Amino acid sequence: MSLSDKLDKIRSSPKLQNQHETAIVLNALEETLRDQKTEPSPTAYFAAVLALLNQSISPAKGIVNKELATSLVYLLDLVTPHVPQALLRSKFSQILTNLAPALTHQEAEAPLLRPSIGCLESLLIAQDAAAWALAQNQIGPRRAVSGLLNLAVDRRPKVRKRAQDALTTVLKHPPPSPSLDHPAADMCAETALKNLKDVAITTGPKSKQRRQGHEHQHEPGLIHALQLVKTIATASGGWPSRKIEPLCEVLLDISKSPHEYLTMAAFEVFEAIFEGMANEFSSPKLPRLMEVIIELRPFQEDSQLLPPWIAVVSRGYDVSAQVDPEATFHKLPEIFRSISEFLASSSHNIRISASECLISFMATCVPDRVLLEPSIHDEKILERLAKSASDLLTVKYQAAWMEVFNVLSAMFESLRWKSAPLLSGVVRAVGELRGSESFNGKKEADALLAKAISAMGPENVLAILPLNLMKPQAGQPGRAWLLPLLRDNVSNTRLAHFKAELVPLSETIFQRVIENDRVEKTMEIKIFETLVQQIWAVLPGYCDLPLDLTQSFDQNFAELLANILYKQADLRGDLCRALQNLVDSNKAVLALEGDDLHTQRLVSKLNAQENLSHLERFSSNILAVLFNIYSETLPQYRGFILRCINAYLSITPQTELMNTFTKVISTLESSLDDADPQTQAVKQKRAKADNKMPPMSHTLLDLVITIAIYLPQECFATLFAVAARIVFKDDDPQLQKKAYKLVPRLAESDNGKLALQHRNDRLAAIAQVVHFLPQSDLHFIPSILSEVAISTKETNEKARTAAFELLLLMGEKMQQGGIVVNAKVSHMPDGAPNATASLEEYITMVSAGLAGSTPHMVSASITALTRLLYHFRESLSTATVTEMITTMDLFLTSSNREIVRSVLGFVKVSVISLPTSLMLPRLASLIPNLMVWSHEHKAQLKVRVKNIVERMIRRFGVEAVEKWCPEADKKLISNIRKARERRKRRKVAGGDDQAEPNVGKKKGRFESEYDEAVYGSDDSDEGSEVSDTEVLGRDQAADRNKGPQTFIVEDEDEPLDLLDSRALANISTTKPLKARQPPAKKKKAKMNVDGKLLLGGDDNEHDAMMMDFGTNGDTSKGEPGDGSLEGGINAYIDAIKGKDAVQRGQKGKLKFSNKRGKDDGAMEIDEGEVSQKLKAGKQDKAATGANRKGLGMTKTRGGRVMKNRGGRRGRR
Repeated sequence: MSLSDKLDKIRSSPKLQNQHETAIVLNALEETLRDQKTEPSPTAYFAAVLALLNQSISPAKGIVNKELATSLVYLLDLVTPHVPQALLRSKFSQILTNLAPALTHQEAEAPLLRPSIGCLESLLIAQDAAAWALAQNQIGPRRAVSGLLNLAVDRRPKVRKRAQDALTTVLKHPPPSPSLDHPAADMCAETALKNLKDVAITTGPKSKQRRQGHEHQHEPGLIHALQLVKTIATASGGWPSRKIEPLCEVLLDISKSPHEYLTMAAFEVFEAIFEGMANEFSSPKLPRLMEVIIELRPFQEDSQLLPPWIAVVSRGYDVSAQVDPEATFHKLPEIFRSISEFLASSSHNIRISASECLISFMATCVPDRVLLEPSIHDEKILERLAKSASDLLTVKYQAAWMEVFNVLSAMFESLRWKSAPLLSGVVRAVGELRGSESFNGKKEADALLAKAISAMGPENVLAILPLNLMKPQAGQPGRAWLLPLLRDNVSNTRLAHFKAELVPLSETIFQRVIENDRVEKTMEIKIFETLVQQIWAVLPGYCDLPLDLTQSFDQNFAELLANILYKQADLRGDLCRALQNLVDSNKAVLALEGDDLHTQRLVSKLNAQENLSHLERFSSNILAVLFNIYSETLPQYRGFILRCINAYLSITPQTELMNTFTKVISTLESSLDDADPQTQAVKQKRAKADNKMPPMSHTLLDLVITIAIYLPQECFATLFAVAARIVFKDDDPQLQKKAYKLVPRLAESDNGKLALQHRNDRLAAIAQVVHFLPQSDLHFIPSILSEVAISTKETNEKARTAAFELLLLMGEKMQQGGIVVNAKVSHMPDGAPNATASLEEYITMVSAGLAGSTPHMVSASITALTRLLYHFRESLSTATVTEMITTMDLFLTSSNREIVRSVLGFVKVSVISLPTSLMLPRLASLIPNLMVWSHEHKAQLKVRVKNIVERMIRRFGVEAVEKWCPEADKKLISNIRKARERRKRRKVAGGDDQAEPNVGKKKGRFESEYDEAVYGSDDSDEGSEVSDTEVLGRDQAADRNKGPQTFIVEDEDEPLDLLDSRALANISTTKPLKARQPPAKKKKAKMNVDGKLLLGGDDNEHDAMMMDFGTNGDTSKGEPGDGSLEGGINAYIDAIKGKDAVQRGQKGKLKFSNKRGKDDGAMEIDEGEVSQKLKAGKQDKAATGANRKGLGMTKTRGGRVMKNRGGRRGRR
């Protein structure tokens, strides 16, 4: 906000008493400035306020007038940010001396203190390095900062907050100097730390007041001191390095407080310090801070201090990993081992804090580079971490095994594939614990082994913990409990392991089931069946971005999967998910931005593309299998098959896809011919029979709809033909519903969207829907109305025509009545009330587009309303029409040309089609708004306005239009009137053919009366007073039906030879005009005895007073210079039209030729001098009668005639 805005806010009738006083002072200052004729600049205000401030506050008397001092300091606070900094530096001592009593006075109130702090803030920002070098006991910036530090711990919240904000601003704006820190940062930190220590000693856990139970008295002061420390740490980019150790001691001591808000306040200070050190300027302070924090390690069993200390260490290493990840990773083994020792503590809180800290270390301190490209040194660091992790499973940490499992899970998540073989010992130890019957932490062990499977891969885990399902031996128990863990956590591994280990195992177990198929199932057989299902349930995980897809997914494996899909229906769900994962996981890698192997799980985008290309070779056969099992599966179990079909359709080559579509569509057409009626009665009978397969036509149509979004546009004709056939199949309503799903399905694909976006065909389809729309479904009209309105502005003429026709069709449908259920409209709320369908309601719906967010939408809505007004003008009520015209008056004042162009079309239709009684009262506002655009040449707005005004003149008369036309624009009306009169005279004289050769018979250029009304020109009307019917183009309907006419151009003397090869050149589509013949005898111009030309009138009326002129313009008698009247006139004509006639030269000066022989000479004279000479010549003529002195006299040689300053004329 600028200074003038702030001062205006004060002047504008303040309500509060203190603002009222400030307004009075401001008025007095401005009055003084006006008396002194001083410009009210920030510097002037500053000087005036400073002069009055000396009178209201003085170092000797203190605050003389509290109200005046408050107002002056408030104004000074407003002005100082806008005053030049050099002036502030020069007046610093004076201002600080004047403000000191206000800042140090014990009875100073907050309204005075807050603006005083603001003044100090502006003054301190303006100081340079030399001023900051002054000692604190001198009058300088450091003394002012000392005052701000005292106010920053004030008991009053607003004063304290204002002082802290001022300190933050000052410390963030250091003076220009080589140092990055502010010169006052050390002083602020030292003062704040001293204040914190003093308050902490008073209110600390071991203080006397706390022992006596009076701790609440000074705790607010401790909170304020912590806030000040936090403010300085945030503003100065971290705490000064020399003051870190004592600050950490005090903060950790405060963290022991039993009050949570004190502990949280101390942590917030640490957080602020770390946050300030996260940037590149303050990061060098971070190692020293971490060293100090580590050295302040509390006692092993200190349950009060250890949890906050561990939390601070965790946050510190988090920031350190962001600033220097490599150095932090190198320190990780030592700090990991140091913190892990606290897991052996007997305190549960300490164990929880230690485990959370270790989890944070693993999540933040292991860089991605170490996993992708580790060095030898990195490998050793990882080995040391793994050794520390293995040590956590010893008896020493038995009480903390739950916390240990959480830490180990975080290590598996962080190390990913590097976990093998580093953490193999952990997997073995936990697996043995999990297999023990007496172990109570099986749930936690399962969670840990799940992380191990996800990180190391199933191959490594099963190598350490084999399943032992077929031949369990002593000491090697079966581990069937691993199969559910494998199912939920396997991904991004080798598919070959599943083929080599789990497929043979499944075949062996399934053979046991087959051998006992004829006998009653025992518990053992049921267990075997369950194991087979669990084994194949693992396959989707193996197919989730496998590392060896191109090698492992071969023809034999694909045939195996196909056989199982055909023979074992209970395994189809898992197999379809596995096949789908093969495609989706690789497509997900291609969709990622960038090429990060850590995020892409060791599969590059190139590898993913190769995987998809490999699967393309199997897609046709896989689709054939999926289509077959789809037709054999009940509808309620088909969902996963359709999803798998979608996945492989997306990668199938286009040629194979079209072949597949052709086969399916031909089979569907055959099934439609053979299908039985599927009425409601038949469906009810089928419903009684459970597990009844649907008709084949339903199944095939589902497949067609699934394929549709992947088809090229060439197949859409066949697709829509089959859909149209099904839509009219009334004996199968369920099949009809499926056919209607085709269009929404196509809208999901790019090709389908492109096909549906052919606006002309789309609008034609919507028109058919509207034509058959029942009165109960009129909510469809407002749902599509915006699209139809926008289509009226399409560049394609057919699309515009279709949009206009659809607009009228929807209007006629609404005119028939009914109920519009607005709650069913997509963009309306659920509780929207219903509306009665009517023409007025339809106009209201279209008018909603006038509130559109873009000019294009508003323009389209106006165009739509124009068409509706013209078509329904006799059906609309007068009130509705009047409201429409009034609304368009407002849009006529818009500054957007696109909107105004549409409004001009609306105005033109209104002028030519609405009753005169309705339009005459609107001319008072319409014509002035219209004339604004009569000067705009862009978008042909000037021509359009002129045409509309001419229409108005024809319809309402010149007087009615000229009455409301602005005075500056009446030239346009005058021009129109003269042009009309000129055309009338030409028409009466019968000279149209010669005068306007380009005006032929009017053509029917417009396909509708509306287009003729809006876009028709007035040039062809020839100024005649035509009726409205002629203006709307109805009399041209017959001409339009006749088609184009042709004419033969031939000579009058010789007819055209149609057999001549050049005869085609004489065929014209425009009516040929007769060539103008020169008159047989030129008429002589007539002139009276005074030399005046006689125009019009009777030829014999002035014979006695006329003189004849020859063909060259001279009289037939008399020679120049012979002294006769005719000779004088001929000399005059020769002077103005002859070869030596005068001409205008450069800069408007007269120039005439003075030829002498071969050389041409010219003499330029001043026009004013010639004018004086001509006037003198006229006076001589009056004195001598008919003779003209000077004509025919010998011309004087010479150059240019010039005017001298003295009025004399000379020649040079």
